[in-house]
Amino acid sequence: MPKKSTIDAEKVNIHIVKWLKDYALNAKVNGFVIGISGGVDSAVTSMLCAQTGLRLVCVEMPIHQDQKQVTRARTHITQLKERFTNVESFESDLTDVFDTFQKNVPTTDNDAQVNLAFANARARLRMTTLYYYAGLHGLLVAGTGNKVEDFGVGFFTKYGDGGVDLSPIADLMKSDIYALGAYLQVDSSILNAAPTDGLFGDDRTDEDQLGASYDEFEWAMQYAASGGQQALTDRQAEVLAIYKRLHAANLHKMNPIPVCIVPNEYL
Repeated sequence: MPKKSTIDAEKVNIHIVKWLKDYALNAKVNGFVIGISGGVDSAVTSMLCAQTGLRLVCVEMPIHQDQKQVTRARTHITQLKERFTNVESFESDLTDVFDTFQKNVPTTDNDAQVNLAFANARARLRMTTLYYYAGLHGLLVAGTGNKVEDFGVGFFTKYGDGGVDLSPIADLMKSDIYALGAYLQVDSSILNAAPTDGLFGDDRTDEDQLGASYDEFEWAMQYAASGGQQALTDRQAEVLAIYKRLHAANLHKMNPIPVCIVPNEYL
């Protein structure tokens, strides 16, 4: 289990739900749409959106998905519908769409690059699907990224799961998400599952991809922000190096899109 969070889950819950509802009402939209993956981030975010009382559309978007992820997603949607009358769900199986895409683009001899490119393509197909539902029903696409992913190591797909209208949980660490999930009584199968982005069609975890756990990255993010100078263990030094490498490599995702400013005299 992840490290213990110090948040006041009840107050955080109330605050985010109010923020979501105020934002949607000011934007004059009908509610939210969210992709349900079977992970804790989408489970917590959908619980928060459901509490607004506004329309919530949950979408499953399997692409050669691991069956355990599908089962957890469906368990969560069932739980949501039992607790909230404003929730509806759809399944858009994108496997055939993805397979067709794969057949119609070139590849290279670099398997790692090809696999990553296709993983990102999966995330972008899902983003396109969520915006289709959003346009169809007048909804906002709710993001599921947490603070470590969105502002620490940049562990998201640009214009994929990073393509959203608002980010309800992006100021919370992963340990905070688990604390909020426990408070909201998210199903234990989700709370106990190893985090995974599910983009490779296998059972690899986020830690397998990143080289460190979320607990370790939380420490590294806080240590780097504080300018810490204390002596580090070998593992702490290794994690800090991984964190700094990923943060630097993924700044292009976290920073605003650069704009070439043309001098006035040229205009």
